[in-house]
Amino acid sequence: MRTTLARPVQATGIALHAGVPVTLQLKPAASGAGIVFRRADLGVDIPARYDLVGETRLGTVIVQDGASVGVIEHLMAAAAGLGIDDLLVALDGPEPPILDGDALSFLTLLESAGLAVRDTARTAIKLLRPVTVEQGDARASLLPAEALSYHYSLSYPVIGEQSYDFVFSAAGFKCEIAPARTFGFVKDLDALNRMNLARGATLDNTLALDDSGVVNKDRQRFTDEFVRHKILDAIGDMALAGAALIARFEGVKSGHATNNALLRALFSDPANYRRVEL
Repeated sequence: MRTTLARPVQATGIALHAGVPVTLQLKPAASGAGIVFRRADLGVDIPARYDLVGETRLGTVIVQDGASVGVIEHLMAAAAGLGIDDLLVALDGPEPPILDGDALSFLTLLESAGLAVRDTARTAIKLLRPVTVEQGDARASLLPAEALSYHYSLSYPVIGEQSYDFVFSAAGFKCEIAPARTFGFVKDLDALNRMNLARGATLDNTLALDDSGVVNKDRQRFTDEFVRHKILDAIGDMALAGAALIARFEGVKSGHATNNALLRALFSDPANYRRVEL
């Protein structure tokens, strides 16, 4: 059945890119409402949908009526990890706070609110045939499967090559994927700051890399934390489908742009999928 929160909860922290304090409120929503982000400072509601994604450069940004909310993927992943269907996300700034740079911070906050089960059946999107998109050397696919799973392969300077397989479950997400922090390269920070990006990035919420490896190695939770975080991002981006997926996701060097292009390709042809009741 569809699930929402039992009560409201809130948190305050710094936005990753804007570098400003943001207060986030997570509230129960009516059955069928889906996940909606409310810019309380602007009075604009933006549904969390793939077709409202307007920017994917350094995070997934949804846009509507002149308002935007950025870096939504960590919170979306946490909601997907708990199977939350309906949720109102109210915030007084341009992004949710980055908190610990992972999805576990949001997962813990959502768990503290408790879950409420509605009397409406959940629906899912079942893949009927493979869908693949390629952008340069990046590739992402959704393949027919009987259960949701993820595979990701990456290759970065310093990091090297990493791959990870994850069969989706709530318990597995909490232990294997949700704790994985976002990461970035120290050499890129000045350029990002000049573009008013990454102003809230710190050694507490971001794994920083230089030519020798991880700068803040004491903050690293997994040796393969980077590929796990890429799966975290993919889970959050796939949650913009508006319903649970029954499919296998495979990504190679893919990111937010490729993930969004994949959902657009999926829904461009109704023959690609079928909606089913769970």
